[in-house]
Amino acid sequence: MARVIRCIADNVVSPLGQDSRSNYDSVKAGKTALARYESMCNISTPFVLSRVDRGIIDALCVKLGIKGNYTFFEKFLLCSSVQAVRESGIDASSERVLFIVSTTKGNTSLLGQPQEGVPDERVLLAKAAREVSLFFGNPNAPLVVCNACISGVCAQIEAMRALRSGLYDYAVVIGADEQSPFIISGFLSFKAISDEPCRPFDKDRRGLNLGECAATVVLEASDEIKGGWELVCGAIRNDANHISGPSRTGEGSYLALMEVLKECRRDELAFVNVHGTATAYNDEMESIALYRAGLIDVPVTGLKGYYGHTMGAAGIMESILSMYAVRDNTVLATCGYHEQGVTYPVSVSSEIRECKGSEFIKLLSGFGGSNAALLYRFVE
Repeated sequence: MARVIRCIADNVVSPLGQDSRSNYDSVKAGKTALARYESMCNISTPFVLSRVDRGIIDALCVKLGIKGNYTFFEKFLLCSSVQAVRESGIDASSERVLFIVSTTKGNTSLLGQPQEGVPDERVLLAKAAREVSLFFGNPNAPLVVCNACISGVCAQIEAMRALRSGLYDYAVVIGADEQSPFIISGFLSFKAISDEPCRPFDKDRRGLNLGECAATVVLEASDEIKGGWELVCGAIRNDANHISGPSRTGEGSYLALMEVLKECRRDELAFVNVHGTATAYNDEMESIALYRAGLIDVPVTGLKGYYGHTMGAAGIMESILSMYAVRDNTVLATCGYHEQGVTYPVSVSSEIRECKGSEFIKLLSGFGGSNAALLYRFVE
């Protein structure tokens, strides 16, 4: 029998709150962290972004006892992971604990702007991740998952594999990214960023917004069913369609969905939490994939209208808030959506809806034709 993988603790730190519950309550109340910036540093093109107050993170570090010469990105990771680890009650210094960091760009603030007391090598993702695991006194080399937009889901799948191998009993999976002119200008070069709040699946969508968030799940491997949230399975499928554009047939997303649906009890599926970036091709592709997988009538929800695209944190934060929503019998509203704008009419709504069921699917897609899906189940 495969080891059961359970989520025993979680945390979200974002502009909407410093823990998972406050973030869920804010989203349920319809609050959004998105704000318009007319310019930033050397970027003169207006854009919309969700950004964490650096002073709040510094204050949270003091509250949590996080001391040391850390970059903002590293503080961000620690603020979330310290809270989740404390909630879990595990000994994070044990060799039976594995740390996994999900990020797409890491310490971008160090690019061309050295920080006093911080070695230049910390711009390397593995070096930054090691600073986090060393804070906890963990002896293992941490894993870094960096696979474009699907990193947060991939990190959870990697944790599941590592735990089922028997080499570890716990995995601390942390995701974060900081937004910077380097990242924003890159997305602007793709003409993918909107200068207004994003509108997932809407006929007038104009592109994505970027955002900042740090999120953590602590996963436990057990040889018996103990109840609570189980990470049942996950799948990663790459259709290698294009360097940045998704498959027009939703091939990789469809294949990932079909794999996790093998373990899904469809009558218990509460909703699918989608990528929903509000770009023309992503939303269209997801609607095709959902249709092909026979899920067109299943409730769909997306969170980018509240946080923007939080990159390395997205797959983790959106999984956590989906857990809270299922337990609340709620399909969260898709902020920014007004009128159907994709070929296949996915069951998306701008209003909160009631739902039943004990399972949800988390779906993500990214550059390079990468796609991933998770299936979570609550067991009484």
